[in-house]
Amino acid sequence: MTEVRRDLDGFVQQDENGLSHLDLAVDGITCAGCMAKIERELKSVPGVTGARVNLTSHRLAVDWDAGQTAPDSFLERLQKIGYSAFPFDPKQISKVQADRSKTLLRALAVAGFAAMNIMLLSISVWAGNVTGIAQETRDLLHWISALIAIPAVAYAGQPFFRSALVSFQARNLNMDVPISLAVLLAVGMSIFQTFTSARDAYFDSAVMLLFFLLVGRFLDENMRRRTSSLAENLVTLRGQSATRREDDGSLTEVPLSALAPGDLVHVAAGERIGVDGEVVSGMSDIDLSLVTGETAPERVEPGSKVIGGTLNQSGNLLIRVEAVLKGTVLEEIGRLLENAAQVRARYVQLADRAARAYVPIVHSAAALTLIGWLIYGADWQSALLNAISVLIITCPCALGLAVPVVQVVASSVLFRAGVLISSGDALERLAEIDTVIFDKTGTLTMPVPQVLNTDEIAPDLLQRAGRIAAASRHPLAEAIARAAGVDTPLEGVTEEPGRGVRASGASGEIRLGNAEFCGLDPEALPELTTGSRIWYREGEAPPVEFRLAQSLRADAKSTIDQLKALGLEVEILSGDTEAAVAAAAAELGIDHWRAGLKPADKIARLEQLQAEGRKPAMVGDGLNDAPCLSAAHASLSPVSAADISRAAADFVFMGDGLAPILTALATARMSRRLMLENLGFAALYNTIAVPLAVLGFVNPLIAALAMSGSSIIVTLNALRTHLLNRTSKPE
Repeated sequence: MTEVRRDLDGFVQQDENGLSHLDLAVDGITCAGCMAKIERELKSVPGVTGARVNLTSHRLAVDWDAGQTAPDSFLERLQKIGYSAFPFDPKQISKVQADRSKTLLRALAVAGFAAMNIMLLSISVWAGNVTGIAQETRDLLHWISALIAIPAVAYAGQPFFRSALVSFQARNLNMDVPISLAVLLAVGMSIFQTFTSARDAYFDSAVMLLFFLLVGRFLDENMRRRTSSLAENLVTLRGQSATRREDDGSLTEVPLSALAPGDLVHVAAGERIGVDGEVVSGMSDIDLSLVTGETAPERVEPGSKVIGGTLNQSGNLLIRVEAVLKGTVLEEIGRLLENAAQVRARYVQLADRAARAYVPIVHSAAALTLIGWLIYGADWQSALLNAISVLIITCPCALGLAVPVVQVVASSVLFRAGVLISSGDALERLAEIDTVIFDKTGTLTMPVPQVLNTDEIAPDLLQRAGRIAAASRHPLAEAIARAAGVDTPLEGVTEEPGRGVRASGASGEIRLGNAEFCGLDPEALPELTTGSRIWYREGEAPPVEFRLAQSLRADAKSTIDQLKALGLEVEILSGDTEAAVAAAAAELGIDHWRAGLKPADKIARLEQLQAEGRKPAMVGDGLNDAPCLSAAHASLSPVSAADISRAAADFVFMGDGLAPILTALATARMSRRLMLENLGFAALYNTIAVPLAVLGFVNPLIAALAMSGSSIIVTLNALRTHLLNRTSKPE
């Protein structure tokens, strides 16, 4: 048994072998470099056997030998490298994330307010410099700008300053390092200029840079919040408690943690099963679609195995517990999901890749400019002014905005198209895909079953069947009620668990249920290759068959054809039956498909494709698809998907069609091209501007104007993403 130690508020778990585990929430994680730094440092602590960081949730999982070290040792190591940590509590982490988002919003508000006011003052100075402003008036305007800018930068710049410090300590310079240095130097130079009554100051440039970048940072943080607690959401599927049958036959509600293998639990109709186990008594239909992808409910009886997280639809069950929290299917899915998220979180965004080359080059150029002018014989003020001009003219406004501004515009375009994006780097990853893998159930098909043979059934009989069907919660009965357009159930309906419903009618007893319940011999009926059937009988009249299945989405075929036309490979990986998957693949013209797969099987296929150098995208909706959605290079999920799958996906699309997938792909490809164009322009701009600044041909005012101009060009280029509103076809 696992016992919980009382230190660290009871968050340390220790087994009888002396091995311990602790989940921590870590502040200050911003990029894959932070992950690598933390994991490398902790694994170097004697006794630590494992350290894994989740970039999305900022969750750190540490395993160690309690006989060799204590939690204080790696907590001190984290503190030493610039990260603060506290026990990870799913109940508290959402509050921490909400506070972080509010902090960014307040910083954004401060930067925006300061930028507007300083810009008004700067326009007055610029106009006065042309028309002949008095020096005292110009100094006053500069001092007012300084009084606004200094506290605004000190407050609004904290997210970048802290990130830059952590990145510098990790020896993995990200974009926040040049941003922070440029802002601080611009403000410092402006303060010096103001003290010396100089003609120009650059407070406006520093604050405007912070404002634009905080917009992107705030949106990115909000997107991360939607994917922050993937594995923790699994708890809602199995619940927190179960009804245990005691030795004397009484029923007691207990926490799941109080159950042990061999215990008997009672699960009423309509409840979700919280454990993996074997049915001891009772008969019911179990909805497996959320976990396995199987479309039809499964009949269970004594001796049948059940999975935690599935829904008991129709009858009461007594289940012998085989696994509760550890060793269950849900726990395995959670582990796969966490591992997949770790791997994909190491993706390095374009901006960070560019920064790795940009930072050392530009900063070296500024340092060499200072040294060179001093050697040449210039006084220290002129040498420093030229060095600052290099830093100002190469201030990474264009580079810093190159990616975030495209992400902001693309997110707006996708939102209007019914697609929500969940992570900042999702557009880059989606643009790189060469394979699209679909789940079948609920993804290629509609999420709920539909009656296929309504044209063979008399309208008045369909209405009568719909009334008795409306009295049942069985998904097949609900489908018949929907097909009949009935929402008022028949009175006096009795449900027999696992069989069907019955009621009294003018022509005798009315029944709706399986073949045996309606007086037919199941062995004599032809076998269905796909879908399900249910029967309706009035008195002694012959039973009427209703055939049901989850039909393909209306635009599934056209979407698949367009994806193929773009040169993408298309596959189906499904947990559904072979017959159902084969029929869907044939109708859609998909040659490569696999059926009856477990989550680990799907992960294995994705890993095989990635080992071949492929970059697959996954489109799925079920709980069993969540690990694949995290493991894929990019992922999409319909809004009807399970909560955990929507959280794991990069994109969530609205509506009943698959066309939003094409819109997302088109937007991603154009966005990535615009990002590369912006980064290329930033590189070209620096290639031209840096030599001029190094040679002393550019003063700080011209440098600031050039920097602002480059930012405007990058922003205008990003707005070209809106052209996608005029076309729905990917490029």
